[in-house]
Amino acid sequence: MDPAYLLDLFAQFGPVRIRRMFGMQGLFAGDRMIGFAGEDALYLKTDAATRGAYEAEGCQPFVYRKSAGDEIVMSYYRIPDRLYDEPEELAIWARKAEAVASQTPQRK
Repeated sequence: MDPAYLLDLFAQFGPVRIRRMFGMQGLFAGDRMIGFAGEDALYLKTDAATRGAYEAEGCQPFVYRKSAGDEIVMSYYRIPDRLYDEPEELAIWARKAEAVASQTPQRK
C-alpha cells in the first residue's frame, strides 16, 4: 500500500510511523508495532479479547508460510474491508491494537 495512503487512513488515530520490513510496511505507534500492510491488505494486532470482533466479521489471521511448508498463524488479523471507508471506526480498532501491543513484551 502507498505510505501516503496509510498515513491518511490513520489520521483519525494519530501519528503512525511506517517502516519497511520483510516486503511489507510495519505500522508503529511510538515504538510499538500495531499492524502492518501488504500490497492489498492491512492487518492489526489482536489478542484473545479483541480477536472475536475480527472473527465476527469473517476476517482471517495473517499466516506465515515457512520454506519447509510449515505455517505459523500470527496474532495480526486482516481488518474488515468496511474500515477503509470508516476512518473513525478504524481509529477505534487501531487504538485497541495499540493497547494489545503495549501489553506485549518487546523483543530486544
